[in-house]
Amino acid sequence: MNATLRNTLLFGIIGALIVYVGFAQSWNSALLIISMGLISSIMALGVNLQWGFAGLFNVGIMGFVALGGLAAVLVGMPPTEGAFAAGGWGVVSALVLGALTILAVILVMRRMAAGWLRTLVVIAILIGGFFLYRALLDPAVERIEAINPAQTGYLGGLGLPVLLAWPVGGLFAAGAAWIIGKTALGLRSDYLAIATLGIAEIIIAILKNEDWLTRGVKNVIGVPRPVPYEIDLQNDPGFVERAASFGFDPVEASTLWVKVLYIALFAAVLLILLWMSQRALHSPWGRMLRAIRDNEVAAEAMGKDVTARHLQVFILGSAICGIAGAMMTTMDSQLTPGTYQPLRFTFLVWVMVIVGGSGNNFGAVLGGFLIWFLWVQVEPMGFWLMDLITSGMDLNSPLRAHLLESASHMRLLTMGLVLLLVLRFSPRGLIPER
Repeated sequence: MNATLRNTLLFGIIGALIVYVGFAQSWNSALLIISMGLISSIMALGVNLQWGFAGLFNVGIMGFVALGGLAAVLVGMPPTEGAFAAGGWGVVSALVLGALTILAVILVMRRMAAGWLRTLVVIAILIGGFFLYRALLDPAVERIEAINPAQTGYLGGLGLPVLLAWPVGGLFAAGAAWIIGKTALGLRSDYLAIATLGIAEIIIAILKNEDWLTRGVKNVIGVPRPVPYEIDLQNDPGFVERAASFGFDPVEASTLWVKVLYIALFAAVLLILLWMSQRALHSPWGRMLRAIRDNEVAAEAMGKDVTARHLQVFILGSAICGIAGAMMTTMDSQLTPGTYQPLRFTFLVWVMVIVGGSGNNFGAVLGGFLIWFLWVQVEPMGFWLMDLITSGMDLNSPLRAHLLESASHMRLLTMGLVLLLVLRFSPRGLIPER
């Protein structure tokens, strides 16, 4: 069996499994798997760009995804009435002062000779800048958060079309990646992983605690959507008539149609990014990255700027994760900072890349769909299996109760099992790099 036929067969199996879910459970579930599979594939594509192309071990994926979600709020949500007048200028002034403090430290470090005097000047600038920063920020934040805290209590957004938030999410993530890359890309791979994980935790902690920016753990609900609301479709006589002509209930038809529209948007983004990634892979730039990945010393000896190339691909991969984060928040129509769990979902994206095939863009897409399908379906399958196993036991049996409770843990067990099987029988993934 040649590679093309084998790869087509693998994608066909995933498609058949999703169709089976549509018939056996509901088409809403099947379309939701496709929607989240597309977003997961985009995340896996970004990680594959960093790891598969350049060998960069990024464990801060959820931080960049969270920045994409923040972009959806800042771009799409309407501004809170009176919030900017109450404390917006104070927040802006504090942020500008913080940036100037960092710039002053950099200038002092460059201009002054090393020694105790330079150390004292840097410490004085940092301490003075910190106290001035807090003196400007804290009163402004209190005034903003005092505005109807039950429903708003934050600055809000710009009220622009939410589709603009997707590229803006990529820009936010790219900016953060530039800062991280300039700081951490000189580190060894294991230290880079620790640094990216720590910075991702910092980003998520800011989203959880800065109520003036994201409402913190109170969440931002009602993020605008690029597709119609189900209730609007159900109140549209033309839509109700068309749904009835196909034998659908208006409520079910509206939810299905909204998911189809989301799938069309997400698929368009995935196809564009996949095309660009394939072009990059087969370009001289992509070949250079793989040469650096395989032997940094030899590539540097040939005159290649290894650190600059690493920074480029780190920024690009992070930007793709930011776009995926903005898309996910748009589909959920809410920003919930508490759901960004770095270790849990970063592990899931890495499993997608490794199982699909590190270094192969189509492998990343396959892994995204396969692992998300298993993540969603393994728990109901586990309940069915445990129910079958315990069908002959007494209803009050402690063993039966324990086995049924254990079914909810099947997800992580299955992820580990799939990863082990693939690494044992296909170490380079289901669709390996050529």
